[in-house]
Order: sequence, then structure tokens, then C-alpha cells
Amino acid sequence: MTVHTGRTFGVEEELLLVDPVSGAPQAVSGSVIGYSRRHDELFLTGGRRSTPLNTELQREQLETATPVCTSLGELSDHVRSARLAAAKSAAGVGAAVAALATSPVSVRPSLTPSHRYLRMADAYGRTADEQLTCGCHVHVGIGSPDEGVAVLDRIRPWLPPLLALSANSPFWQGADTGYDSWRHQVWSRWPSSGPTELFGDAAGYRATVDALLATGALVDEGMIYFDARLSRHYPTVEIRVADVCLHADDAVLMAALVRALVDTAAAAWHAGEPPDPVRADLMRLAMWRAGRSGLRNDLVHPRTRRAAPATTVVAALLDHLTPALDDAGDLETAETLLHNLLDRGNGAHHQRTAHTRTHDIKAVVADAITKTMTL
Repeated sequence: MTVHTGRTFGVEEELLLVDPVSGAPQAVSGSVIGYSRRHDELFLTGGRRSTPLNTELQREQLETATPVCTSLGELSDHVRSARLAAAKSAAGVGAAVAALATSPVSVRPSLTPSHRYLRMADAYGRTADEQLTCGCHVHVGIGSPDEGVAVLDRIRPWLPPLLALSANSPFWQGADTGYDSWRHQVWSRWPSSGPTELFGDAAGYRATVDALLATGALVDEGMIYFDARLSRHYPTVEIRVADVCLHADDAVLMAALVRALVDTAAAAWHAGEPPDPVRADLMRLAMWRAGRSGLRNDLVHPRTRRAAPATTVVAALLDHLTPALDDAGDLETAETLLHNLLDRGNGAHHQRTAHTRTHDIKAVVADAITKTMTL
């Protein structure tokens, strides 16, 4: 059995489309993508064409995606160039992009009129109607489906700290929810979302997916919305717990931490180390805690299952990942990015700071537009 080394990775970010003056979400994704297709030069990076923009469930959001990357520096460049291309395309139709995981300004989202999304709206009612949320998904290469499932089984306790670090959605319909990640609460309404039990191997994963599909409760396999899953289209695992990050640096940090998580878990599997058998209900509670208070209060420690200060839990995460980060050459960069995030706070902290300073929800969006493009 050969250990898969030098893992490739990539990042998908969902961004809000907003009016640059009022901060209200704008249902213009089709126009933005049309503009981007007429201006192909927006997507040239180092002489190569980057991945273009894509639609999402609601017309008020866009998805960007980096190409497959091998180094953190390369990925960082692509995250920033994708944000810049999205911003230029949005500006071309009079809108702006904001890396916000929920809209601070009240909105009634409008569905992207694809056959699949219309089926989802019919099947899930208000859950689909209100699902204007933006996440950050990290894909990491795997050597085989069995290795991928071994990774999924072993990273589970370490996912809540990623949500706490990335939390960037305190406002909903013009009011502070008291949560750092309200996106996580809204996303949890989907019937197949959240943490999972151990799968054991690729056959066990497939059996679980088939059993969920057999219930008829899901429109299709694309709605396997686990916190982490095997990609249907690529030889990757996809970790989906993070809010879209306000700062580009934090998206790069998420990618570094996730790739190191995958490396660490795969190495443990190859060494014959069993996964932590923590129950899914405990994992759900740990994720709730991370979304509720982010870095402001205690989190559930991944090893002890007891409440511990967020700084202690984040330090444990870094300690867990240090060998893999070092092997990848990412340790110094990851430590710097993590220190900077802890020093300035997550996106939820910045949104609340902007609101406290101005008492104006529109100013929260204006501040986010600026920080999104602080590249």
C-alpha cells in the first residue's frame, strides 16, 4: 500500500452579490456570469485561464473555484485572482461582491431557475427559499476511495474548530442572531447535512449514501451534504464546514489546515491507527458550539470532549497538524496566518465591530466589500 503524498488541493468560495450603496443582495448572477464570459481576460492568471464563475441556488450569489493547486502559494494567488475577477465582473453590471456567509441586510432571495433548483424548491419549501448562505469548501486529493473514507472517519473531531475560525455570519434579516455562524444553523435544515457516523471503508460509505437516497427524501446524490464527503466528480475529499471567509488570507489558512488534516488522517490510517469513535450526536453539539460563539467562548475539545477555551482548542488543532504542515512546507505560513486571524478576530467579530461603530447595517456590507478585496 502506497501513501499518497504531495496532495493537490483547491478552494470553492461562494460570494454575495450586493448593491454597493444599499448593501442589499442583488439577483444578478446571470448578468455577472454573462459579463465575465464576454471579458475572458478577467480570468487569466499567469497566462492561464482560471476557473470561471458559476451560479448557485440563489441568484444573489456566485461560486468561484481555484484550479487544482500543488502549493499554498499557488492556491493563495488563485483565491485572490478569483475574488478579483468576481468583483470586476460584478462591477460590470453595477454590483459588488462581499465575502459574507449570510446577508446582514434583509432579503427575499430569488431562486436560480434551473430544473434541479426548481425541484429542490418544490421539495424543501422554506428551507430552500431561505437558503442564501455562502460557504468555503476545500477539496484535497486522495489516492483511492478507501483512503478518502479513512480520512473522513478520522477528521471528524477536528472540524468544529474550522467553523469557529471561519465564522462569518452573525446577522440575519437585519438583526444580530447572537451566533457567530448563523449560516451553520440555516444549512443544518437540509435533511442530509451535518456530521456522520464512521463509515469504515468505501463500501460502507456507498451503502450509507444509497440508503439515504432510497428514502426518497433527497432530490439527488448532489444533496449528500455531509460536513465532509467524497467528491462525486473528482478524486478528492471535500470539507464543507467553513463559512466563506471575510479575508482572503483566512481562506488560504482554511486550505492549509484542511490539507494537513487529510495528510494527518491518511498517515494514521496507513499506520493502522483506528479512528476516534466519537458519536455523531456529540459532533453535532460540538459544531453547534463552534457556530454559536466562534472564538468568543469555550469550544468542545476534540480529544477530551469537555469545554475548553477557544484558544486552547485552536492550539490543540495546530499541534495535531504541525508535522503535516511542516512536511508540506506550510508550517510557517499557517502559523502566521493563524496568529493574524486570532489577533484581529474572525469575520463575525469584524461585522459586529463595523455595526457597533456605525449603528448602520448597510455599513457592515460596505466594510465587507472592502475587506473582501483586501488582497
